[in-house]
Amino acid sequence: MMNYKLILGSQSPRRQQLMHELGFAFTTRVISIEEHFPADLAIEQVARYLAIEKGKAHFNSLATDELVVTADTTVVVEQEVLNKPQSAEEAHIMLRKLSGRSHQVISGVCLTTQQWQSSFSEQTTVHFAPLTDEEISFYIEKYQPFDKAGGYAIQEWIGMIGIVRIVGSHFNVVGLPVHRLYQELKKVI
Repeated sequence: MMNYKLILGSQSPRRQQLMHELGFAFTTRVISIEEHFPADLAIEQVARYLAIEKGKAHFNSLATDELVVTADTTVVVEQEVLNKPQSAEEAHIMLRKLSGRSHQVISGVCLTTQQWQSSFSEQTTVHFAPLTDEEISFYIEKYQPFDKAGGYAIQEWIGMIGIVRIVGSHFNVVGLPVHRLYQELKKVI
């Protein structure tokens, strides 16, 4: 028995797939926000901050028996947040920065009802092998990673050939730390 009707506040097909695979019945309701954050906010807090803001956007549309899950994922390399690339050139620059080094993927998640809000974040370190310009160009042309933080998806070709090691949750890198989300939802539903 669930105390709340579960809503996923994300249009990400990857997040929707992960929620289905967790076994929760849910509907999808997306309210878009401007994804801006205070300039003085610690890099490690950006994803959680944005997830909270996405949750706040749902306050007025939630019924008393609804709980919305919102999330945001950031890719951080050397204290720089790599957002979603706006062009092939920007994606190439991002992947060049990730090539041959490690970076952090931080996902923030927020649970919101009419009565309360709870949030958390998870961090995973990803190690990339050196990538050639040809590999980067092929990936961008074939996969069009313009809706992905850092310009890549771990489950696509670039992840298969480029990621040599991760420390932390694989699913966090996909965009939703399902292990932690499951534990948090068990507490309230």
